[in-house]
Amino acid sequence: MNLPRRQFLRLALGASALQFLSRIASALDYPVRPVRIIVGFPPGSGADVIARLMAQRLSERLGQPFFVENRLGAAGNLAAEAVVRASADGHTLLFVTPSNGFNATLYNNLSFNFIRDITPVASLTRGALVMVVNPAFPAGTVPELIAYARANPAKINMASTGNGTASHIAGELFKEMAGVNMLHVPYRGDAPALTDLIGGQVHVMFDTIGSCIEYVRSGKLRALAVTTVTRSEALPDIQVLGDFVPGYEASGWQGLGVPRSTPAEIVNRLNQEINAGLADPGLKARLADLGYTAFAGSPSDFGTLIAEETAKWGKVIRAANIRPE
Repeated sequence: MNLPRRQFLRLALGASALQFLSRIASALDYPVRPVRIIVGFPPGSGADVIARLMAQRLSERLGQPFFVENRLGAAGNLAAEAVVRASADGHTLLFVTPSNGFNATLYNNLSFNFIRDITPVASLTRGALVMVVNPAFPAGTVPELIAYARANPAKINMASTGNGTASHIAGELFKEMAGVNMLHVPYRGDAPALTDLIGGQVHVMFDTIGSCIEYVRSGKLRALAVTTVTRSEALPDIQVLGDFVPGYEASGWQGLGVPRSTPAEIVNRLNQEINAGLADPGLKARLADLGYTAFAGSPSDFGTLIAEETAKWGKVIRAANIRPE
């Protein structure tokens, strides 16, 4: 049956309107069941704690349980792949960290493209790493450490939480920009690295503030500088590394993403509720205790951050010839 052109256009417009209204309704109804936040780090880690804090706020605001599922393995790649393969309906979220950007360069055989296959939803936090040394180390300032490293090439042991981790790559950027040669000593996580740093087996480390701040406060470690462009509220008396190595910057950040093709209405709804949660004074204070600052923004803001960080650290990884463990 051939429809008159005018009637056909009315039907087509009506169908489009129904699809549009259906998408709006799905966003208004969202979520319709519990929502998983997949975290590629173990329970009790900084990422896990922040994910659980946000899960609690989202549960309160959206009326469905948001729960954390820790999926470990392959430096966070298993968690990312699980979300990439999940239904694009907003009920599976990925807790995104700099590791996801690092892995795009570190691993050549991934079954997914992180930037293409994960849609950014919202940034959550941003925070500094801190350059810490054993108090007995002969250099008590960044300039003294640089001078000592140049006079004693490869004699300084630089601990990290593992090959290709933020603490390792931040240290490699420092070595490159400061023109020093330090021996990288990778560990499996913060705890053993900090134990050996406190014990004097290694000399320097770039670590998250939340992991080492109590050791700094107790005098077991000495903080030389923070790695962001501004001072940290958690360590306000510690200068920024860029004061001594112009242009240096490294920061930890976290956020949430969803599978590609998740409806924009759901992405925007999540973004709105996340930003409202980040504005809560109680949550801001809790994040500050962990060494982080609430970092709200739009989905496109977060996408820009991910792209810029992936490109920046990809250059460092290639220059230092870093390989995953």
